[in-house]
Parts: sequence; C-alpha cells; structure tokens
Amino acid sequence: MMNTGSAGKINLESIERERVQELLERLGPHKVASCFMCRTCSASCPVTMVGSRFNPLKIIRMVHYGLLEEVLSGESVWLCTSCYSCQERCPQGIHITDFMTALKNMAVKQGHAPAGIRAQMDIVKQAGRIYPLDDFDNKKRAKAGLPELPTSCDVIKELLG
Repeated sequence: MMNTGSAGKINLESIERERVQELLERLGPHKVASCFMCRTCSASCPVTMVGSRFNPLKIIRMVHYGLLEEVLSGESVWLCTSCYSCQERCPQGIHITDFMTALKNMAVKQGHAPAGIRAQMDIVKQAGRIYPLDDFDNKKRAKAGLPELPTSCDVIKELLG
C-alpha cells in the first residue's frame, strides 16, 4: 500500500521498505533477511576468487535494497556454479545457493534467461532431454549392467508442451 503524506507526497522510504519486505518474505525460505553482510559467502566463492563479475553478497544486498529487476535482468546471478561453498560456510545458515537458484528461476519466468539456457530449454521441450538417447547409448548401458532407458521422452515433451 502506498504511503502518502498530507500534501499528497509519496514517501519513497516507506514504499521501498514495503517493497523490500514483500520481496524478502517471498524469498523467505532462504533466510536472506537474516544476512548481516559478513562477506563469508564472497570469500568462500570460487567464482569470486577468479573474477569480480559475480559476488553473492552484492546480489543479496541488491535484493535487500529492492533492486530485484536489476538482479534478474543482469548476468551475475547466472555465474553461480551451485557449488554450495557459500551456503556451507554462512554463519547465519542462509540458503544462498538455493536463493541464487530461486533468482534464476524468477529470471527465466520473466524472460531474462541467457541465450544458452534458452537453447537448452528449447532442446528439452523438443527432445525431452538435454541430449538425445539412442540405441548406441542403451548398448553402452547394457554393457555396464544398467537398465535400458526409453529413447523417446514423450511424457516430458507433453508436460512442457
């Protein structure tokens, strides 16, 4: 709800707090609201060690400041490798990797997926898998003592329709 003063002025501070609070509640299972900005996540991240384009703390701060659109439309969230180093070391027990996955899912729903991710999604929709299986694959599986897999994934194609 918009908070306006007696002269009809919009109280931006109140609106931002409400927006951030709503966002943090929506992302609640990941406990991001309890982050106290200690930087353990960034110090633990192997991606951050080799470049400055990805920084888990920066993404968390941007979300805290209500900059969700910038996060979702940017590239940095896609650089998370889901190694769980940050999540394992977080002193607050924040589910940082799961939070990054949730942000990626939100980005996809809003049409912000990178071209490579969109291409993989298209392949899965068409073939039911990221890569097709054929008789050769099943022969290799049989030699290894593994059960045969169906070469057609019509169920997946139907679900993703």
